Amino acid sequence: MIWLAGMAALIALQRLSELALAGRNRQWMLAHDAQEFGAGHYILFISLHTSWFAGWIIEALWRGPALSNFWYGWLGLFGVAQALRYWCIISLGHNWNTRILIIPGDKKIYRGPYRFFRHPNYLAVAVELACVPLIFDAWITSITATILNFWLLLWVRIPAEEEALGQLILHTRISTK
Repeated sequence: MIWLAGMAALIALQRLSELALAGRNRQWMLAHDAQEFGAGHYILFISLHTSWFAGWIIEALWRGPALSNFWYGWLGLFGVAQALRYWCIISLGHNWNTRILIIPGDKKIYRGPYRFFRHPNYLAVAVELACVPLIFDAWITSITATILNFWLLLWVRIPAEEEALGQLILHTRISTK
């Protein structure tokens, strides 16, 4: 039970501090004429993450709040995902956000993990959504959140982000000519 409470507290604190950071970054970006893309689907991500958080806690309590036999592996993967996620946050600086915001004329960022692939933060979050519930054998939450996240990313979020990045690249090309 102590592991469950500790993990829940850690993730709640982490999420609240990240939302505060995203809010500050959003204000900074809006002050620099940022445009928001995909605002209509933002509530889907808030709902998914809130349901995921409640889901693994409830499922773990329902199963009896014990650690999985493979908890150390799941916890290790969670740690790797966190390292990648915070590398993304640091690499994007003021541009990191939970929303899709683009400052016209800004350049696309290619530092940190963005040198290697396009959406590393989404990989980190996907691993997290799968691994945390599995630490407590909450496999129903893990599978459900993974499927919903996969659907939201592939068919909603990444296309919206690619459109926003396309606008950034298009605007940058026009303004530099």
